[in-house]
Amino acid sequence: MAVVDVTDATFSDVVLASAKPVVVDYWADWCAPCRQLSPIIEELSTELGDQVTFVKMDTNTNTQTPLQQGVMSLPTIQIFLGGQLVKQFVGAKPKSAFRKALDEFI
Repeated sequence: MAVVDVTDATFSDVVLASAKPVVVDYWADWCAPCRQLSPIIEELSTELGDQVTFVKMDTNTNTQTPLQQGVMSLPTIQIFLGGQLVKQFVGAKPKSAFRKALDEFI
């Protein structure tokens, strides 16, 4: 399943109202570690897309949600379950770290 773009306007409906766990990738085009992380998120989406929703948010064009969710640096990955933040990663991490965290919620 593909990683879906979300915006400030769609975040609540797509992320907070989801019945499945949701992984949110906060990124920006100027962020080199974000570009390194993107293929990992794509791979996880392909592997787990039937159990987990994967979304990404461009923080250049969407500033309200990252501020509300406490995103202080990029890349930040947040995992939501039942509309609540349950896990957060700051900085690029290996695929195994994300997979281990997701296994707790699926």
